[in-house]
Amino acid sequence: MSETPGPVTMDKIVSLCRRRGFVFPSSEIYGGLGSTYDYGHYGVLAKNNIRQLWFQAMVQERDDIVALDSAIILNPAVWEASGHVAGFSDPLVDCRTCKLRFRADRLEDAQCGRKPSKRPGETPDCDLTEARQFNLMFQTQVGAVEDASSTAYLRPETAQGIFINFKNVLQLARRKPPFGIAQVGKSFRNEITPGNFLFRVREFEQMEMEFFVPPADAEEWYRYWVDARFDWYLKYGLREGNLRKREHGAEERSHYSSGTTDIEYLYPIGWSELEGVANRGDFDLTQHTQFSGTKLEFVGQDGERYTPHVIEPAVSIERIFVALLVDAYHEEVVADRERTVLRLHPAIAPVKAAILPLIPRNEDMVTHARGLFDELRRRHLVEYDDSGQIGRRYRRQDEIGTPWAFTIDDQTLEDGTVTVRDRDSLAQ
Repeated sequence: MSETPGPVTMDKIVSLCRRRGFVFPSSEIYGGLGSTYDYGHYGVLAKNNIRQLWFQAMVQERDDIVALDSAIILNPAVWEASGHVAGFSDPLVDCRTCKLRFRADRLEDAQCGRKPSKRPGETPDCDLTEARQFNLMFQTQVGAVEDASSTAYLRPETAQGIFINFKNVLQLARRKPPFGIAQVGKSFRNEITPGNFLFRVREFEQMEMEFFVPPADAEEWYRYWVDARFDWYLKYGLREGNLRKREHGAEERSHYSSGTTDIEYLYPIGWSELEGVANRGDFDLTQHTQFSGTKLEFVGQDGERYTPHVIEPAVSIERIFVALLVDAYHEEVVADRERTVLRLHPAIAPVKAAILPLIPRNEDMVTHARGLFDELRRRHLVEYDDSGQIGRRYRRQDEIGTPWAFTIDDQTLEDGTVTVRDRDSLAQ
């Protein structure tokens, strides 16, 4: 068994996802819709695993974090208070020649519509407009009458739903700082230049946790969560050489942040943010206190009173999903035949084991295989496959990352044992 040389490209990941039904373009029969995707069976199972493992680490295994599921459409005043209405925007330029739009601050990453080898503005034909601000929130209307009073927005992040529920959780869940509120849910951003497969899309699923702490302890907890989130990725199989922590400089941070660190992954497009951890200070609770008139603060039994500071680890399932696929993707030659395999951590793998009758036409083997499948499926996500030669069935399972295959063969009919095949070593 030898590795096939060559880098893992985004094209290879996209091809595998399409071929094995992880992900495919949305609305494809109508020509699709830019940077929107639907998840097939294995993609759904993998995302469920990622979501559950995050929730397990952030809520189930701790006694200082509780869960929340807030609404997607909130009172528009929430977004005025948070600054999203006025400031959640990117600089936009249009090319009058090719009619494409680009982020003015990312022109070096874009391609000219007429000459893809050039950047926008590098050719004599390019005619770029002056930059203008473009708000990234999706606007909608609530109610039967469309006017200014009915304007609302699809949430661009889940965090604000947590902040406006701070008082409810503080009282009803009987918590005091340090404690956290975790949420998983869809967010929406009208990105100017989405792309790179799932890396930048307009509809994505966020996993965010807001950890409320006494102001004096904020820096300590900030460092704690940077390390804890980094270690989580190592635990589930990302190679340490493909991960790094990058601290933002003062000029890069949001005005309210006293510290922000990106946990970056070496994607095929280069080092890019996988997850961000920010020390947001008391900005969010203070803003919502001012705009709503409701005090969002902690008051202790001894009269102690303060507005907690917030540490926020935030990530999208899509970026984790892509990182895990890239890290697990291998091409190798086995017995003069090429094999593509996803060496996913067993906890991430969409299917834990495949049950395969060696000879699909042998009724005894099929009966034993079906019996084992029915027994295992009550507790695990397993798959029964009797279509095609055994080698092809192994290859299909390798490409979806199934760690083990249980083969029902002649030995099974003699003594009830099964042949166990390991995905990575191919040992049986």
